[in-house]
Amino acid sequence: MRKYFGTDGIRRIANTELSPNLVYRVAKAGAYVLSKHTDHIPTILIGRDTRISGTLIESAMVSGFLSYGANVKILGVLPTPGVAYLTKKLKADASVVISASHNTYEFNGVKYFSNKGMKIPDELEEEIEEIMDSGKLDDFSAVNDKIGVSEIRTDLLDEYVYFFRKNFEEDFEKLDTSNFVVAIDTANGATSVVAEKVFTALGIKHYILNNTPNGTNINDNCGSTHLDVLKKYVVENKCNLGIAYDGDGDRCLAVDENGNEIDGDILLAVFSNYMKEKGKLNKDTVVATVMSNLGLKKYAEANNVNFEETKVGDRYVLEKMLKEGYNLGGEQSGHIIMLDYNPTGDGILTSLMLTKIILEKNMSASKVCDIIKIYPQVLVNAKVSGDKKYNYEKDEEIKTAIENLEKEFSGNGRVLIRPSGTEPLVRVMIEGTDKKVLETKAKELAKLIEKKLN
Repeated sequence: MRKYFGTDGIRRIANTELSPNLVYRVAKAGAYVLSKHTDHIPTILIGRDTRISGTLIESAMVSGFLSYGANVKILGVLPTPGVAYLTKKLKADASVVISASHNTYEFNGVKYFSNKGMKIPDELEEEIEEIMDSGKLDDFSAVNDKIGVSEIRTDLLDEYVYFFRKNFEEDFEKLDTSNFVVAIDTANGATSVVAEKVFTALGIKHYILNNTPNGTNINDNCGSTHLDVLKKYVVENKCNLGIAYDGDGDRCLAVDENGNEIDGDILLAVFSNYMKEKGKLNKDTVVATVMSNLGLKKYAEANNVNFEETKVGDRYVLEKMLKEGYNLGGEQSGHIIMLDYNPTGDGILTSLMLTKIILEKNMSASKVCDIIKIYPQVLVNAKVSGDKKYNYEKDEEIKTAIENLEKEFSGNGRVLIRPSGTEPLVRVMIEGTDKKVLETKAKELAKLIEKKLN
């Protein structure tokens, strides 16, 4: 069991649980693990989102890297996918994003990326933890002229803007954008420094919302986790599309012209359908997680698209894609990976792809998304003993209850049980056609699990 790293890097309350001392150790150990096989002085990039604690964590991170002897390029505020892109482009040895993604401002986090611009695998995170707690950190201190140096490179933001121009400028020049307006919610996060520049450069008319970060308003009733303001704005201002990013800019959710949510599952259906039509969907396959809606699986079956499933976490989606040679995958949360462009989820990229498809097909957003039917999902948490949360698979009564439920659904519903990785909870997720029935069944099953696992 890992001590510091979770499913998406290290994420904790800044300056208490995520102390500068802990960050320093994470940086120094990370610099060693990620560059021990290089024969040159390593270069590491650091980007962050707009949280008030960002510069504090950044300072501790820089100190750890320089102390090891690595050189650092400080990118300032930049979306996670921008850091991943620049890591590859500049041939850096590694990079770090300081962000707690969609969490509230008091949290912050550390995510490592390899020299390929991809999140590092579990094994490397475990190795970093081992070094952090081994007492060896002082052995890795650079001295005299071996101490690293840092430089501020906020100008590299322009390289990230150019990435979008290079990939989309010609497409949008050929399309009629004159009557198309998009509302963009940057969640007062990392995309606030770049989204408007990109949409302006590509000639797409837009309104910009929640684009004035002050250090504490990131994700505050805005962005991809709070769509109500965007839904209302899109309808009232007669926009063709609404776009919402999360705090670090690797996720994107959307809203159609009627104010209906377009989640990650719908985006995967729309993108896979479009890419298949163009002959660009590798092996006619889309990769998603076990939490994806049953509707995505049904869409795939109906449209001769292969559906591959992984455990929850975009890193596992990416691993599957790389291993099998697929180029489209993602999560319901709006974390969409298009490997032909970038090896991590990219909110701005996702929104531009959706905009391009809508304009190219000359259809409304709602019509484009009509190819998939989303089934109601109900999630109920069962509070259990922490040491028993994995025992649901062994309990005959629980197993029988799940089997009976799935028989009732006869292919038009499913039950998914997931123990929480961090809390004494078992999550009960049920999908089907009737939400009221689902709520009753989910509560009954959760009650049974609580009774048996306490």
